[in-house]
Formats: sequence, structure tokens, C-alpha cells
Amino acid sequence: MTPQQQTAETNIFAYISNSYHNFTTAERKVADYVLSHSTEVQYMSISELAEECGVADATVSRFCRQLKLKGYNTFKLALAKATVAEQGAPTSVLEGQEGNIGPEDSFSELCRKLYTAQTAAIGQSRSLMRPETVTKAVDLLWNAQRVYCMGQGGSLILSWQAAHLFSTVSPKFHFSQDSHLQATAAALLTEQDAILFFSYSGSTRDISELMGLAKKRGAKIVLITRFAKSPGAVWADVVLQCGSFEGPLQLSSIPAEMAQLYVVDVLYNEFVRRDPEAARKNQELIAEALAEKHL
Repeated sequence: MTPQQQTAETNIFAYISNSYHNFTTAERKVADYVLSHSTEVQYMSISELAEECGVADATVSRFCRQLKLKGYNTFKLALAKATVAEQGAPTSVLEGQEGNIGPEDSFSELCRKLYTAQTAAIGQSRSLMRPETVTKAVDLLWNAQRVYCMGQGGSLILSWQAAHLFSTVSPKFHFSQDSHLQATAAALLTEQDAILFFSYSGSTRDISELMGLAKKRGAKIVLITRFAKSPGAVWADVVLQCGSFEGPLQLSSIPAEMAQLYVVDVLYNEFVRRDPEAARKNQELIAEALAEKHL
């Protein structure tokens, strides 16, 4: 393939080098950082990369367009593919965690690495916990008339799990199962309502559309995400960070989900501690109702 035929999606490193003279001064800062920190960039939000380069988010977006890529996520995907090609090995499910899993690993080693990755993710989430932030989040959930648990893709499953857990102690928690139903719910929110939103990246179109709609209605938003500096974080009243690093080719990883579920568990237990007697009574009522379902 000649340099003229090279595209950012086939080899982003070569394309950046060949296009370097076309970049502005600010865009060259991004190019320089990407070429020297290619692995780290895969786990950064657009805001984090912009901060590291000393430029605006818009500059990073223009840099991606200069590479003829659709957006920042496409850029990270191309970066991940190029990194894998250079290393000459398939991307591991543990990339960015405690070690890569390979075909040469024994079953015992596989189990050890998975265990290490998941406990590390929970440990990272614990280190990111701030008592005052958790208290503020619980205040919003406690004082809300209704709380809708929302997310898309893999985060949708986590929001369902959260809604189920909280609904065992309070009837005000609700789950919306797709983006249309979430938009319907958001359109009818009030100042007395809140959203518990899950998004690992915090930078999807859905999150901006839903949060924008919810804020217009005056609802409060608690966001659980990996990136405190993300487009979604701008809309949130409270941002709770989870640990774990997830690469662009992973799409969804158990450590990242474990990290978010740990945050949910902390929120849940803090919520229950506000009125443990009421929570216990609700749990007893539910247990009695479900007893009839068991043999």
C-alpha cells in the first residue's frame, strides 16, 4: 500500500506521520502526544486527552476529522487496531488490566489473572470514592419522588441491576428498557425526580440527548462513569467514578462492570442506612410475596 493509499483506519500511525504537515500548531500537539503515548490514549476520554495536550476538546475533534475519521471513538478504535498490529498479537480481554491472557497460559494462570483484574478494578473504584460525593448522590436519590435507572448497551444491564436492587427497599426506583422509553420517561420528569445514569465512557450521543432533556425538566442526575471529565459529566449533578480501564476493542469487560456494581453497592447501602427499619420492612414484604414463587 502506497502512502497515498494509506488511511487512518488501515494504519493510523503512518497516516498521522504522512499528514503531519497539514496539522495546525494545536493539532500537532495532539499528534505528538498520540504518537508517544499510543497505549495510554486508548483509555482516555476526549477531555482527558485535550487536557494532557494543553488544547481544547474541539481541537481533538478537529484532529480526528483531519484523519478523516467519524469521531473520537473511531479514532481510539483505529489506534487500538494499529497497536495490536504492531505488537503482532490479538488484543487480550485483560488489556490495560493486570496482564494479558494468552493461549500459553495455564487454566490456573487464567483464573489468577481474571481474579487480579477484577479485584484491581474494585480497588480502583474504592480509591476514587469520596464520602462527600457519595453523600450528595444519596441525598438526591433519597429526596427524589421518582428515580429512573438508565443506560445503553452494556450499561443498560447495569442500570437494570441497580433498579432491581434499590426496588427491594423503595418503590420509587424504575427501569426503562430502551432509549425510546428512556426518552419518554425523561420528557415527563419533574424537579422532584432524579436519574441514576450508567455510562462507562460518558460520551455517547444518547447520554447527551437524555441528560439534556432531563435538565430541561429540572430533574437531578447522578452519573456513574469511568471519566470524570466527559461530555456526560457536564450534565450531571453528581459524578461517581468507577475504576478499571477498558480498551476500545473490549466493548464490555467484566472488571469494568464489577467496578460499576461496586459503586452501586456503596450507594445502595448508604441509601439503606438512612432508614434501615423501613428498608427491612419492605424487604420482608417482598420476601413474603416471593415465597409463593418457590417450591
